[in-house]
Amino acid sequence: MKTGFDNDKYLKMQSEHIRERIAEFGGKLYLEFGGKLFDDFHASRVLPGFKPDSKLQMLLQLKNDAEIVIAINAGDIEKNKIRGDLGITYDIDVLRLIGVFRKIGLFVGSVVLTQYDGQKAADNFKKRLEGIGIKVYRHYIIEGYPSNISTILSEQGFGKNDYIQTERQLVVVTAPGPGSGKMATCLSQLYHEHQRGVEAGYAKFETFPIWNLPLKHTVNLAYEAATADLNDVNMIDPFHLDAYGVTTVNYNRDVEIFPVLNAMFERILGESPYKSPTDMGVNMAGNCIIDDDVVREASGQEIIRRYYSALCAERQGRGSKEEIYKIELLMNQAGITCDDRKCVGAALDRQEQTGDTAAAMELCDGSIVTGKTSELLGAASAMLLNALKRLAGIDDKALLISPNVIEPIQKLKTKHLGNSNPRLHTDEVLIALSICAVTNPIVERALEQLPKLKGCQVHSTVILSHVDENVFKRLGVDVTCEPKFHENKYYQS
Repeated sequence: MKTGFDNDKYLKMQSEHIRERIAEFGGKLYLEFGGKLFDDFHASRVLPGFKPDSKLQMLLQLKNDAEIVIAINAGDIEKNKIRGDLGITYDIDVLRLIGVFRKIGLFVGSVVLTQYDGQKAADNFKKRLEGIGIKVYRHYIIEGYPSNISTILSEQGFGKNDYIQTERQLVVVTAPGPGSGKMATCLSQLYHEHQRGVEAGYAKFETFPIWNLPLKHTVNLAYEAATADLNDVNMIDPFHLDAYGVTTVNYNRDVEIFPVLNAMFERILGESPYKSPTDMGVNMAGNCIIDDDVVREASGQEIIRRYYSALCAERQGRGSKEEIYKIELLMNQAGITCDDRKCVGAALDRQEQTGDTAAAMELCDGSIVTGKTSELLGAASAMLLNALKRLAGIDDKALLISPNVIEPIQKLKTKHLGNSNPRLHTDEVLIALSICAVTNPIVERALEQLPKLKGCQVHSTVILSHVDENVFKRLGVDVTCEPKFHENKYYQS
C-alpha cells in the first residue's frame, strides 16, 4: 500500500514541540489529550503511514518527564456508559488503559472522578482503584460551568475540587471517551497550581481537524464524517485569523469555548498565553504528510466507510437520518460516491449473478476476489478462503477444507449448540483451516497469507454478524455493508 505520512518525522517533531511548550510555561504543562492515545485506527486509515500507536510511541520518548492522569465522568460510571468500538464500560476501560500504560513503562499517576455528586457506583470504583494502588481524586459539579467564571474560579468552584498531586513536568490528561472532563481537569489544576505559586501551563493535543490543511481537505472532511453523531463542524478559526492574518482550521466546540477559556487564563495567570484556539494546539501531523494525493484518496475512502456505517446504524436503530444526510453532504463536498469504493460494485454484481448474499474484497494490489453464500459457507467465509487462495497462488477450484470437515462442525452448531444457521462463520473457517494445515502443506501456505489481508477492503451485501465483523477487524480489514439483514432477520447476532 502507498504511504502518505512520515511516521518517524511525526514522532520526532511532536515530541520536540511538546518539550518547547513545557519550557514556555516554566517547566510544567498540563496536556489535554483528545481522541485515542493508542489504537487510533481512524488516523492510520486517513493518513497511510501513521501507526495506530504513534501517539503512545511519541509519549514514550518523553516518558521520563511524563505522567498520566485519567479522567472519567462519575455519571458515566453510574449509568454504565459503553465504548462503542470496544463494547466495554468506561470504568473497565480505565482499568484497561492503566494496564496498557504501565506495561509499556508509562507512569499513571492517578484517576480523577469528574462531575462527582456522591454516585454510589463511583465510590465503589474509587475503592477498587485504591485497592490496586491507584490514587483517586474527586472533582465536583460546578453550577454554571463553563460560563459562570466568577464561581468557577473560587473556593466554591475549582477550589472545592481535590488538588491532584503530580510529580512530573508533563501531565497528560486522557480519558476513555468524550465528555469525561479532561479540559476542566486541566483548568482546575492550573487554578490550584497558581494558588500554590507554581508556574504551569495548558495545551491541547487533538489530531483532527488538522489546523494547517485547507478547511475542505478530505482529511478534515473525514474527521467531520467520523464525528457526525456529535455534530462537530470544522471551521476557520476566527480568533487566529484576526490575531495573525493567517487562515487555520479548528472545530466548533473549541472556537465556541475559547472566549471563556481566555477569560479563565487571564484570571488565573494574569494574562492569556493564547490568542486563538489554534495557539493552544500542539499538533504537528499536517507537517508530516509526504504525499497529499495518497492521503486524499485514503480520506475519501474513510468518508464512504463512515457513510455505510451510518446507514447500517440507522437500520439497526442506533443511528439517525440526520447523521446520514450530513455524511452525504460531506461526500458531495469531497466529490466522491459509493462507486469510488471498488469492492461495493463487485459485491453487488456478484449478488446479482448468484441471486444470494455476496461479499467482495479488494486486495492491496487492487485486484478483487468475491464470495457467495452456499450450503456450507457464508459469503464472507467463502470470500476469505478465495482471498487466501489468490494470495498463496493456489488454484481457485482447490478445496482447502473438505466437506467432511465442515459437516461435523455444522452438526455441532445446529444439533448441540442450538444455532439455526449451519454455515461456517469466518472464525470457524480459520479454526478449520488451522486443523487442516497440520497435515496439508497447501492449507498451511494459505494460512501464511493472513498478514497480507491487513489494509484490504471488504463489502458485504448484508450486515455482517458480530463474529465476522470482529474477525475482519482483528485482521486489519476495513469492512462496509449494505444496510440489509440476511434471510428476513431484523438483527444480527
